[in-house]
Amino acid sequence: MSDWLTLLEVGGSLAGLGGGAAYTRARHPGVYWSTVGLPISTARLLGSYGSVMEACGLTVQPSRLRALAVKATTRREVRPVPPRRGVIRPTSTGLRLRLRLAPGQEPADVAASAERLRHAWGVHAVYVSEVKPGVVELRLVGFDVLRNVRMPRKAERGHLKVPVALREDATAFVRDYRTIPHQLTLGATLSGKSMYQRHLVTGLAQQRVALVGIDCKRGVELAPFAPRLSALATDPEQAAELLPVLVKEMEDRYDLIKARQGIAPGTPDEEITSDIWGLPEEERPVPIVLFVDEVAELFLVATRKDEERRDEMVTQLIRLAQLGRAAGIYLEVCGQRFGAELGKGATMLRAQLTGRVCHRVNDEASAKMALGDIAPEAVYAACAIAPERPGLAVAGDTSGGWSRIRTPYLSLGDAAAVCRESAHLMPNLPALEPFRPAVQLRPADAPVSLVKPVPLAE
Repeated sequence: MSDWLTLLEVGGSLAGLGGGAAYTRARHPGVYWSTVGLPISTARLLGSYGSVMEACGLTVQPSRLRALAVKATTRREVRPVPPRRGVIRPTSTGLRLRLRLAPGQEPADVAASAERLRHAWGVHAVYVSEVKPGVVELRLVGFDVLRNVRMPRKAERGHLKVPVALREDATAFVRDYRTIPHQLTLGATLSGKSMYQRHLVTGLAQQRVALVGIDCKRGVELAPFAPRLSALATDPEQAAELLPVLVKEMEDRYDLIKARQGIAPGTPDEEITSDIWGLPEEERPVPIVLFVDEVAELFLVATRKDEERRDEMVTQLIRLAQLGRAAGIYLEVCGQRFGAELGKGATMLRAQLTGRVCHRVNDEASAKMALGDIAPEAVYAACAIAPERPGLAVAGDTSGGWSRIRTPYLSLGDAAAVCRESAHLMPNLPALEPFRPAVQLRPADAPVSLVKPVPLAE
């Protein structure tokens, strides 16, 4: 009888452990990976590395010298050799290891077998990147990191570099304005487009950067950041007045660069520049980032007079997109749709926006507007985004590369608080002073009285 009780107790303990592991895997995948998934996947990788590589067609015949050595020292059959494996480095989200490719192999061969490697080693995904010629790095991700987004602690930061989202390979998606000066962000209502914009604004607000906004929804998206905005236009009429000022600022900066170039012959080459970043720090103008929310509102017209104003604004936006980078002026254009049907100049403006981020959209045509001209295969990934995952998007650029990203949650109140705390970093730009938004002071809380009120007589 006691033996049966012992077996029942052991069975109950195992069932409890199994249930606890299943719950942890579903609710806390990071904890499950660190305690259970990491040891299991590491053991699978070490025990089956050679056979898996051979099954994936990633082995090659050994060199003649090695074949002769094997025959001379052992009687074993000479088998194909897999790529040389480096040290396995565990991370909080997966594993990393480097492979030295055999002669005749290329990174595309390993990337083509990524799905097979994922199933063989029991991980969520496998990503391949080239480190240097002949060496690739495998990033094994143990669980879906985009389900509950947690940004890496060591995300790359710097001037005009903002870690704004998490990639599906557990690395940070960094918005680098020096590398990709202008960007188009599309997304339907409640797709997470505003959340993406909040992270950009709060990241830039803590740097020496001038922030300018055009929000034709009466400022409901950008007005909470008013303490940190150097200028804000809340309707097309104000935008039509603000854009020429930005163009004039750009032209003044080009005059400054030209004056620097017109120095005497014999000046060292390092003092000759073609953009503001080559100017001495004491002479360098502060960068300007222009946020355009719901860009379609700038294109929509009702009368002929509005059409003339629209054409002027679009022309000025195109000039800023074509020439603004060297002057330190960058564009962040957001909207729900953006295509030729908006009117004259829309396609030309889109062609100048190097970066593309597409959240969930309402139709395939909208995804094609954002990604179809740079990465056609990314269009299908954008169309597959579910409404239950706000903030999930497909990011790409004109190089053809793309990846899935997701922005962590950031409340509007927290974003506005960051802008208030960094209001002292707002640069002084006299040309934009007339467009600076009025900041309403927060009402002071009523003082609490410690005197007990006298009750009213009945």
